[in-house]
Amino acid sequence: MSTGHRASTALMHLGEIDPALSVLALWCVHSDGAEATQTSGNRIAYGPEFMSFTLAEQVGAVAHHVLHVALQHSERYSVIRERLGEDFDADLFGLAADSIINETLLQAGHGIPRPAVVLTELLEEIGDPAPGPVAALSEWDTEALAMHLHANRERRGKASKYQKRKAFSNDVSPESAKSGEGTERSRLDWRNHMVRAMEAGRRAGVGIGRLGTILADLAPPEIPWEVRLRGLLSKALSQFPEPHHKRPASRWIAASEDARRHKRAAPGYVPGLARSVSRSRVVVGLDTSSSIDEAILKMFFSEALGVSRRAGAETYLLAFDEEVHFQTALSVHQSPFSGWSVRVGGGTNFAPLIEEAEKLDPSILVIMSDGDGPSGRPPKYPVLWAVPGNAPVELPFGAMLRLR
Repeated sequence: MSTGHRASTALMHLGEIDPALSVLALWCVHSDGAEATQTSGNRIAYGPEFMSFTLAEQVGAVAHHVLHVALQHSERYSVIRERLGEDFDADLFGLAADSIINETLLQAGHGIPRPAVVLTELLEEIGDPAPGPVAALSEWDTEALAMHLHANRERRGKASKYQKRKAFSNDVSPESAKSGEGTERSRLDWRNHMVRAMEAGRRAGVGIGRLGTILADLAPPEIPWEVRLRGLLSKALSQFPEPHHKRPASRWIAASEDARRHKRAAPGYVPGLARSVSRSRVVVGLDTSSSIDEAILKMFFSEALGVSRRAGAETYLLAFDEEVHFQTALSVHQSPFSGWSVRVGGGTNFAPLIEEAEKLDPSILVIMSDGDGPSGRPPKYPVLWAVPGNAPVELPFGAMLRLR
């Protein structure tokens, strides 16, 4: 541990009141900085304002930033920024991370500088109140909360008002590309550090150690659904060589020539292998009667278009409710929703969608829907259901991907 002058006293006191955080602090790089206190990768730079805090607030501020490092928020910042692209709002990610950390510290008995954003307050503000702090911390991790805040304009607006009221300032930034701290080795190291630290805290019975089993943010985030979608689409669009009777196999040509030279009976014909000359095709069925967040729709089409571009596949959108009411070919350079006019509301019936999709001879049909409605007969082509949320769904056929 490298310790800056400003944080020295607070770090000593942290060791007396929270063994878990004290252990984690040993693996952080602490230094003094010229600007506001900031975390980037494994580094914490303490700004001049740090010295204006009381000792209890200094300890809480150190604990806050140590958790940013231990939970690898800088690396996760970079990952979610890549997921969302131009829709990414750094302050919303920082708000999600800070509110979870501050709620954790308050439940562990720490003092923190005020005003402070807190998870339960934030959830109340955006209209998704939790039964209590423990329930909130066990349900929400940083990625899930950040995606939830990005999901629609109304929620973003409410979160923005909460930020301003709390004078929130983002204190986590993406790690430096030169540091090498975002490697797989570093991720494994920090998981091991966290396990040892939480065990030390659990044995002591004080600090964050006694909260370890409930913190959703401690668990490594699952593979983003976009990565799963990419793999599923790539597999469906991959063209594998198949027997082609107009092209003889090279081994048959050789065997036939050998038989001719030695005046033997010609061997039976063996077809060669060739890839299909037909172009792969993705059909996306959009259920306009169900509510799917615009942010997820944009990400979905971005991934679908990216995969189809790499595979050289055509991509078509079919919007439907009880019938298909809108159809268009998607360009790889097209911005989702640009110039579209689709109706919303009404019931859902998947049979007309499947019939219309069949006319396009798809390599795969991807249906974005909650899965509630009659489906008709199973098609001959693969079907992937992209279902938002966590509600239980029983699908009649095909595979399912959860959009979270």
